[in-house]
Amino acid sequence: MSKQYAPLAADIVRLVGGKANITEAYHCQTRLRFALKDESAVALDELNATEGIAKTLSKGGVFQVVVGMHVKDVFDEVERELGDLSANAKDDDGPAKGKRKNVGSAVIEFVSSVFQPLIPALSGAGMVKALLALLVVLKVVNTGSQTYVLVNLFADAVFYFLPVLLAFSAAQKLKISPILAAAVAAMMLHPNWVALVTKKEPVSFFEILPFPLVNYSGAVIPIILVIFAQYYVERSLTRVIPKSVNLVFVPMLTFLIMGTLALGVLGPIGSILSGYLGSFFTFLSTNAAWAPALLVGATLPVMVMFGLHNGIAPLGVVQLAQTGKESIFGPGALVSNIAMGAASLVVAFRTKDKKTRQIATAGGITGLMGITEPILYGVALPKRYPLIAAMIGGGAGGLYAGLSQAHRFATGSSGLPAVLLYIGDNTLANMINIIIALVISAVVSAVLTFILSFKFEKSAGEAAPAAGDAFTAPSGRRSSVAESTVVSGGQGSTATLVRTETVELAAPCAGSVVPLAEVSDPVFASGAMGPGIAVEPSSSVIASPVSGTIAVAMKTGHAFGIKTDDGAEVLVHVGIDTVTMKGEGFHGALERGTRVEVGQPLVTADLDAIRAAGHPATVLVVVTNGPKDAPVEQLESGSVVAGAAIAAVGR
Repeated sequence: MSKQYAPLAADIVRLVGGKANITEAYHCQTRLRFALKDESAVALDELNATEGIAKTLSKGGVFQVVVGMHVKDVFDEVERELGDLSANAKDDDGPAKGKRKNVGSAVIEFVSSVFQPLIPALSGAGMVKALLALLVVLKVVNTGSQTYVLVNLFADAVFYFLPVLLAFSAAQKLKISPILAAAVAAMMLHPNWVALVTKKEPVSFFEILPFPLVNYSGAVIPIILVIFAQYYVERSLTRVIPKSVNLVFVPMLTFLIMGTLALGVLGPIGSILSGYLGSFFTFLSTNAAWAPALLVGATLPVMVMFGLHNGIAPLGVVQLAQTGKESIFGPGALVSNIAMGAASLVVAFRTKDKKTRQIATAGGITGLMGITEPILYGVALPKRYPLIAAMIGGGAGGLYAGLSQAHRFATGSSGLPAVLLYIGDNTLANMINIIIALVISAVVSAVLTFILSFKFEKSAGEAAPAAGDAFTAPSGRRSSVAESTVVSGGQGSTATLVRTETVELAAPCAGSVVPLAEVSDPVFASGAMGPGIAVEPSSSVIASPVSGTIAVAMKTGHAFGIKTDDGAEVLVHVGIDTVTMKGEGFHGALERGTRVEVGQPLVTADLDAIRAAGHPATVLVVVTNGPKDAPVEQLESGSVVAGAAIAAVGR
């Protein structure tokens, strides 16, 4: 740990009133944040005059000291000054404390985050089933053999005990005991309960409360309801019961209360809801089997931009758990990703721009493997015509997949390797149909992209800018590349080129451009952190505004520091004061050291959750290591798409 910030940290602690005045200390991307007993004890004038402090402010009961991008180093020394006090900042009283969320978005966020850790197990089980089906088709294994029974057991165990896995994952998300949650789920699968259900004789608890006869093997909705209720039960018991006997009585009472609720109330309610959902799946497969794959195949890129896919993907997992097959999300997602990959590769073939070719080539390959965000934000949205072609191609492939009723037997990546997930029911028919759908998607998307490229791609004959001239982009705007100016070197000397560099900032998301001076945070608005631009987002996926390497990544996922190849340090801050959300609503954040390109997703932010928590969702992009008064040329106004150049900042 560097000691260079130790004197500054000591001054800060002293000037905010000393350790005795601090009840909590933590930090965000640029600021130290203190919960103080008495803000009047702060030596405000002296603190603001201290070298190394850009600004101070008090907001929402939190006193903030802005120190810049090296805040983590300063905080390490503050933490040393305060001892264990700062550990209070890491305590989390569970989800949504003090916040009100949109119910729909909260449910989607919770369910998707609970299922995410289970994807490897579900995918692995599905691949075992696919292998077994292939062995049966090739007549290597007979369905009546013990080998078939055992291999099938290897896969079915995941689905039979899915409630236990879901309980463990949900408990981790809710920050209650995963072991107690798994134990409650195990009660619902106990052989004695299964025997009572099979016997079909009425069961009552203390001859008062009837327990409906429901088999919970493979259940999804019942266990989610149960563990959600267990969160409140377990937390309440922990607060009420003395710590000296907490270890014994909290588990005991949790088992008694949750066992009763699980088998007597919540489990049966969840089973009824599952029945309605099962009827919906049956209706779709009978009357509109083509619809899900067509809609997802055609609109998945738009869904990803707005985060809507997070609400549909879990439905596919529920369908898989209930029926052993999935056609709600998987087929459409697969054909859409292949269409995007094909469109990107055609752009790489047709474009004359070297940088675009690199992004499109790499993105096309990863798109075929099931990762399309680099294409979407780096190629498809900026150019638009590949997006149109890919959506038409994805729709065409999705229509065939739906009409042929192609369905998969496990969840996994939605790229070319996923075709193996369509082996099942002792036949290769589903795999053959999905391959045909993929070929349709790729061909339609590639042909349309190629045709449209003749209209939208520039010719190869564009002249490079002459030395000493400002490069003018096709739109007539000055680009962010260096502008050269001829300056006299004095009598008898030759002319010297002085380069005035600028950093071009791309929109980190779709939305409306906002000048930095108009944002609601006074530190950013004043330019104390540096010059930049902001976007009021309409898309939940936050992308990199520059190419470079992530030098700083907050664990909460709300802020990133990116160092460009030419040394500029760019801060991307999602929302105002969102550090107080402690990571709630932020998913899939990239880690420090990751190389990123313009338009590559950094994190997915739940905009509804941010706003419901009382924070503006404005995304701020600031150059932190240049002159604070550097000129900012705003290149766009109004609505923009992610990846579009919106500002050029002088350095």
